[in-house]
Amino acid sequence: MNTKTSEALFARANAVIPGGVNSPVRACSSVGAPPVFITHGDGCNIYSADGDRYIDLIGSWGPLVLGHAHKDVLDAIKETLNQGTSFGAPTSVEVEFAEVLCEALPSVEKVRAVNSGTEATMTAVRLARGFTGRNKLIKIDGGYHGHADFLLVAAGSGAATLGIPGSAGVSEGAAQDTVLVPYNDLPALERVFEEIGDQVAAIIIEPVAGNMGVVPPQDGYLQGIRELTTKHGALFIMDEVMTSFRVAYGCAQGLYDVKPDLTCLGKIVGGGLPLAAFGGRADIMDTLAPVGPVYQAGTLSGNPLAVTAGLKTLDLLRRPQTYERLEELGARLEAGLLAAAASAGIPACINRVGSMQTLFFQDGPVRNYDDAKKSDTERFAKYFRAMRERGIFLPPSQFEAMFLSLAHGDEEVDEIIAAAQESMASL
Repeated sequence: MNTKTSEALFARANAVIPGGVNSPVRACSSVGAPPVFITHGDGCNIYSADGDRYIDLIGSWGPLVLGHAHKDVLDAIKETLNQGTSFGAPTSVEVEFAEVLCEALPSVEKVRAVNSGTEATMTAVRLARGFTGRNKLIKIDGGYHGHADFLLVAAGSGAATLGIPGSAGVSEGAAQDTVLVPYNDLPALERVFEEIGDQVAAIIIEPVAGNMGVVPPQDGYLQGIRELTTKHGALFIMDEVMTSFRVAYGCAQGLYDVKPDLTCLGKIVGGGLPLAAFGGRADIMDTLAPVGPVYQAGTLSGNPLAVTAGLKTLDLLRRPQTYERLEELGARLEAGLLAAAASAGIPACINRVGSMQTLFFQDGPVRNYDDAKKSDTERFAKYFRAMRERGIFLPPSQFEAMFLSLAHGDEEVDEIIAAAQESMASL
């Protein structure tokens, strides 16, 4: 692939943007390659400023479950756009959006729209503290819930990729009430609750970890969290920013039959535009201003363009066989990648839930962040570069998820597998 135009753009970007990117992992520094600049997308393909086509396995980091530039979504956005872009006042589509989310998730009785996953998680934690009158927050080692100060303690995803221990600029005071436990370790969580259970406002967790690579919950783990939080009067916050409407229409909580107190939603709910939400029990949500004392606000919250894109996406996901098709595509890719690694004699394992999966360069199993960190990141970097040369657009991190969309077909999945076979052989 020729990347001269992208390299020139990156040089310009570095002069005016820190690191040349507006989100750190996009810099591709951990994989030893400059980023590719994208001009447009169509279906499961994206096209670079250099004129190259790539099969996309990032999907804007998850939101584009229908693929790029889906006609029905674009048409809905255009229709709304003709009426204006933002009003700073309520609109009917905000109400419809909230009704759709409440209908899809039995745990959500009331919901509020925000602009990003970070806003959703940050406010959910503030709300939990305001509702319970407690300060302590339990989070998972390697779990990433956005970049609010108190959530950047031992964060996965970009922090793990770049080797950043938490983040500079986070005060001890901001982090002192955040308690870490390993993922999939119920006994460790039980010990924390035994020691400080009466001080814990909430636990926040991705039901399927996606920012240490994909790591699914072990049998009974989420149910155990539900029992512990109920016993100790703490709230169960489920961060479904990544998994919402990705692993099932009822999200991960429906897939695993667990009912949290608060849910954070993002990515797919915005249909590719900046939108997120959080919701839960009515008595908790009514602690928010203007009804209650917990303050939260946002100038562009519930933006009609974003809400319209999200509503159309969710409507299309209701079609029969949607999630069966995503499961079928995911299983096909998983089998092909494992076969490619085995053929090349390379240690590898895959964690997958539906259409999201991670190929770890190690024997596995990967059950938590400590396990994930045993992966061969140098080999991953070589694999990333080899795949990009063959027209496959992977997340530039061992600790991220690949996402398939309904726009991917068997032919494209087979093309990815063929590229993986060649790439593995070259390692």
